[in-house]
Amino acid sequence: QLVESGGGTAQPGGSLRLSCRASGFTFSTADMSWVRQVPRRGAQWVASISATGDKIEYKDSVKGRFAISRANADNMLYLQMNNLKAEDTALYYCARDNPYLEGNGTLVTVSS
Repeated sequence: QLVESGGGTAQPGGSLRLSCRASGFTFSTADMSWVRQVPRRGAQWVASISATGDKIEYKDSVKGRFAISRANADNMLYLQMNNLKAEDTALYYCARDNPYLEGNGTLVTVSS
């Protein structure tokens, strides 16, 4: 199971930190990602992190603004989002890459 939290409303230029608590599987051996569902635009991959955290990748539009991290001892995945833009508004999901599993999502709204 994956349970996201930390969503909310932020102003453009603001920050939010998303968290995801994993349970029911060996989190420390799972590659993980954040994906988002954008209104009228569908699903978008945002960022990925390997099981040990040594390999990280980002969608081009969030590079330099978002940071994915994990705490394997606590079964937690994070997404620090800085300098938020209106186009970041979406439902954000925490996901295990293989086999695929995602949570119910947490809503992020960026609006002035």
